[in-house]
Amino acid sequence: MPDITAVAILDDYQDVALTYADWSSLRPTVFREPFADEDAVVAALEPFDVVVAMRERTRFPAGVLRRLPRLRLLVTTGPVNAAIDVPAARELGVTVCGTGGGGRQATIELTWGLILALARHIPQEDRRLRDGGWQRTVGTDLAGRRLGLIGLGGIGSAVARIGLAFGMDVAAWSTNLDAEHARSLGVTPVERDELLTTADIVSVHLRLSERTRGLLGERELALLKPTALVVNTSRGPIIHEAALLKALHESRIGGAALDVYDTEPLPADSPWRSAPRTVLTPHIGYVSENTYRSFYSDALEDILAYSAGSPIRVIGG
Repeated sequence: MPDITAVAILDDYQDVALTYADWSSLRPTVFREPFADEDAVVAALEPFDVVVAMRERTRFPAGVLRRLPRLRLLVTTGPVNAAIDVPAARELGVTVCGTGGGGRQATIELTWGLILALARHIPQEDRRLRDGGWQRTVGTDLAGRRLGLIGLGGIGSAVARIGLAFGMDVAAWSTNLDAEHARSLGVTPVERDELLTTADIVSVHLRLSERTRGLLGERELALLKPTALVVNTSRGPIIHEAALLKALHESRIGGAALDVYDTEPLPADSPWRSAPRTVLTPHIGYVSENTYRSFYSDALEDILAYSAGSPIRVIGG
């Protein structure tokens, strides 16, 4: 039976990890702030045999794993984690386990929060009202407008159904789009360029991979209507950051609502902090009570099962 002596919980930005599960038997050490670099990761985590990682906030490539000889169990919240080199962990004898609660529903809800905030200028009007002013903007109606979805998987399909409930014309594209599935939802399957040239709102719902990295670059953004709104709750690098910033500063698109970025947490000097016509949130798509409750209770269950000699939810096993 593996003896658990030291447990670390990482990247608990909100200082809530200990409230979503009963950790009293393990007395973990909680790290609230992100690590500056790989050396900082190694220096902080060298004493621990169990680490609980919050999604992809801290990366565990092979080089970092090799420098943590005491590590025996690495638990990631969520069922997968692209920031962990799972084959390298397996070679080094480190068990990697996941949890339930991928945050899909929370991300769907945030997507619509961002769409509405951007279309109706909610942050600007809130700020103006608090500063003593009154209404200055004119909102964009959703009914009758085209919602263009890049990706029609679980999240994209749910976003589509809500768009239809708003009375929108919903179209979708992806390299592996199931046209029959799209039509069964009331969604029009289209080619990528048609989606970009006709959509009033473009929302991205794809996994980040070498195939999708930079999928929307300068050429693709140039196809958008000058009034088009872009929403990204998936991964930052799917949209070419410099191209999107340029389009916003040159007023070639109507605006962008982003929950994800190339570098996270967003640096203090990031150009996004002063970008015009934007609504920005700090990667909170999956950050909700139900998701966190599932994440942390499952993580605790993973540790106790490993300690009992019967690991569960093993990734890449």
